Amino acid sequence: MGNRKGQLTFRRKKKAMTPPTPPAIEMVNNSMVAAATTSKAVVGKKKAGGARLWMRLDRWGHSELIECDKSVILKRVSIPSRDLRILGPIFSHSSSILAREKAMVVNLEFIRAIVTAEEVLLLDPLRQEVLPFVDQLRQLLLHKSSSKRVADEMITQDDGMQSPTAGQWLPVPEAAEGLQAELPFEFQVLEIALEVVCTYLDSSVAELERHAYPVLDELAINVSTKNLERVRSLKSNLTRLLAQVQKVRDEIEHLLDDDEDMAQLYLTRKWIQNQQSEALMGAMASNGMVPAAPHLRRLSSTRSGSLVSNYLNDHDVEDLEMLLEAYFMQLDGTRNKILSVREYIDDTEDYVNIQLDNQRNELIQLQLTLTIASFAVAVETMMAGWFGMNIPCTLYKVNGVFGLSVGIMTAAAVLLFLLVLGYARWKKLLGS
Repeated sequence: MGNRKGQLTFRRKKKAMTPPTPPAIEMVNNSMVAAATTSKAVVGKKKAGGARLWMRLDRWGHSELIECDKSVILKRVSIPSRDLRILGPIFSHSSSILAREKAMVVNLEFIRAIVTAEEVLLLDPLRQEVLPFVDQLRQLLLHKSSSKRVADEMITQDDGMQSPTAGQWLPVPEAAEGLQAELPFEFQVLEIALEVVCTYLDSSVAELERHAYPVLDELAINVSTKNLERVRSLKSNLTRLLAQVQKVRDEIEHLLDDDEDMAQLYLTRKWIQNQQSEALMGAMASNGMVPAAPHLRRLSSTRSGSLVSNYLNDHDVEDLEMLLEAYFMQLDGTRNKILSVREYIDDTEDYVNIQLDNQRNELIQLQLTLTIASFAVAVETMMAGWFGMNIPCTLYKVNGVFGLSVGIMTAAAVLLFLLVLGYARWKKLLGS
C-alpha cells in the first residue's frame, strides 16, 4: 500500500510539473490548421476545375451534355481509374478498345467514349471531328427506338391473340431486340466509331494522294529548294497518317487474335445473363413461382428461340469477328494506299538522286576538261617565259620571228590539249 501511494504521489507531481502550452505554440498550431484547410480548399477547387464535358446517349437516342469530373464517371460506369487515364490528353494519340465487366473503353483517334449496355458517355462531343459520330449514332438510335416501338405494338397484339403460357420468356433489353438487329447496342456504337474513324482516315489519305503526285512530278522536273521543302512536308504528313492507320489496325488485329477479349466485349450478353440470374434467384426465393414482370417478353417461334440461344452463347463471337474483319480489311486497304504513295516518293527520290549524280558527273567532266586546257596553256606560258629571259639569242635579231614563235607555241599547246583529251576519252574518264 505504501508503494502504491508513493507512485500516485509521484505521478501527481509529474503532472503538476508539466509546463503549459505557450501562446506562440498555440498560434503556430492554429496557422498549420488554417494552412491545411486552405490547401484542402485549393485541392477541392482543382478537382472542380478538372471537370470535363461529356455527352450521354442512351439506347433510345436521348442525349444530354454533362460536365463532371473523374470520380462521377468512375462511379457511374464502374471502371478503374487507370482506364479513364487512357482517355486523357496524355494517351490521346494511342488507340485501344478495352473490355471491362460492365463497360467498354473506346479510344480511337478523336473518338473517346465509355460504352455500357445501356448508354454511351462521349468525351469532348463538340469537336469538329466528333460531330459526325454523334449525328450518326443519334440517328441510328432514334431509328432503332421507333422500330422497337412498332415491334412492341405487334408483340402486344400477338400476346392478346395467343395463350399467355405458350412460348418462351426472356428479358427485353436485347434478347427480343436481337431478332430485329444483327448487333447489340455496344457493337452498333463500336461500328459507327470505326466507320467514322475509317472514313476520316480514308479522306485524309485521298487528300494526301491528291496533293502528293503533282508535287512529286514537279520535283522530278525541277529540283529546287521550294519543291524539296514541299516533299519534306508531304513525307511528314504521310508518316503521321501511316502511324494513325497502323495503330487502329493493330488494335483490331489484337482483338481478332484473342477470342476471350472479344467475348468480354459482349456487354449486353453479360447484362442479360445477370438479369436472368437475378430472376432465377427471385423465383427460387418465391418457391419456384416466376412472377410476370413488365420487362419480360415471350418468344413463341422456334427460329426466335434459336437466335436467342445463339445470342446468349458465351463462346459465340462470330458477329463481332465479322465486324472487326470488315474494318480491318478497310484499314489494310488504306494502309496499302499510303504505302503506294510512299513507294512513289521513294521512286521519285531515286530518280532525283540519279539526276543529281548525272549532273555531278557532268561537272566533274567539265572540270577535267578545263584542267587539261589549263595544263596546255601552262606549257605555252612556260615556253613564253623561256623566251622572255634576258639571255642573248640570235633569234631576237631575225625579222618576223615573234609571230612565228607565237604560232608554233600555240599550235603545240593545242596539240598537247587534244592529245591529253583523247587519252582521257580512251581511259573513259570523259563521256563520249
